[in-house]
Amino acid sequence: MAVLDQLSSQQAMDLENKYGAHNYHPLPVVLSKGKGVYVWDVEGKQYYDFLSAYSAVNQGHCHPKIVEAMTTQAQTLTLTSRAFYNDMLGRFEKYATTYFGFDKLLPMNTGAEAVETALKICRRWAYQEKGIDENQAEIIVCENNFHGRTTTIISFSNDPVARKNFGPYTQGFIKIDYNNLEALEAALKNNPNVAGFLVEPIQGEAGVYVPTEGYLQKAKALCEKYNVLFIADEVQTGIARTGKLLACDHENVKPNILILGKALSGGAYPVSAVLANDDIMDVITPGSHGSTFGGNPVAAAVAMAALDVVKEENLADNAETLGQLFRAEINNYIAESNIVKLVRGKGLLNAIVINDDEESETAWNICLALRDNGLLAKPTHGNIIRFAPPLVMDKAQLLDCVSIIIKTLKAFEK
Repeated sequence: MAVLDQLSSQQAMDLENKYGAHNYHPLPVVLSKGKGVYVWDVEGKQYYDFLSAYSAVNQGHCHPKIVEAMTTQAQTLTLTSRAFYNDMLGRFEKYATTYFGFDKLLPMNTGAEAVETALKICRRWAYQEKGIDENQAEIIVCENNFHGRTTTIISFSNDPVARKNFGPYTQGFIKIDYNNLEALEAALKNNPNVAGFLVEPIQGEAGVYVPTEGYLQKAKALCEKYNVLFIADEVQTGIARTGKLLACDHENVKPNILILGKALSGGAYPVSAVLANDDIMDVITPGSHGSTFGGNPVAAAVAMAALDVVKEENLADNAETLGQLFRAEINNYIAESNIVKLVRGKGLLNAIVINDDEESETAWNICLALRDNGLLAKPTHGNIIRFAPPLVMDKAQLLDCVSIIIKTLKAFEK
């Protein structure tokens, strides 16, 4: 078989199952093309993408401005490593630090790498600036978090699938309940070794859990009170997804350390970044951290174009408006439904909770039916379905998607 021969969906799935590690359980659909809010399978059927590659494709599939930036730069210079300067990285660093309001940026490739980077920065700051004894620093995290699947990160996960048989685990983390200020202060009050608080402004993978209004602002105030760094993981919630540029912006909270990824490139290329001011970022010195690909010229060009699109097309405002419409329409349906308990979210990051237990296959079967009806979504935690379309969606498209979702759900009413 030639490399570019046309495959059927079954052939493509068979190849992955035979030759690939089984570290994912994909919905059985094989995609070969995407544009804007749509994707097409190898047989040519069109679907609404209602997952956006876990919010990486906020700017829509194959956005022409982002693709042009990528292809133009790829024909000039792709990679130098950080052994040498390149003429794109500094431009990106200046652009992004101005865009988000920080002094410095440390570029990486993936969200998990960016989280690991933030943890290292926080620990070194604890030893060099806060004066914690070496190897004693602790970082507070939240139950049901999702920050990636590296060894350190799964050490403070409570997802048994991600953790089992991958120990021994990394020490230095304190887990508390999410959205619980009393638990946060209790963890801070009597422990001078706490260096940071790592939190998702909205817990995405856990099922789009939105904290109580004021939680982030009060949590940041507690961190300031106890001289602890507030670290916001906005890999999924950032870049206009929740109706603001950052989810923290809903409460006017500026993190001490900001973690970005996914839509930082519009889904065209792996780009992530950690941003902080000089008093924190200056603990990083030559040789203390790095990445061969981090900050490469293509990544820099793509990220600047991707961030341009967010502003030029007012994607945060669009997400806010369409998100309110989506939840209103779904709530109207829920009022007379016995299959859906509730809808929650901010902007265009939303989830519905199916009226069944986590071990059931109802949510999975609903997603299969949605696929058959021309819309792609995926369950999380068994009975929750996350809905996160590209932010370039318009009102008519959103209402069409709502009609597909409601039509599908009605077929599962008990």
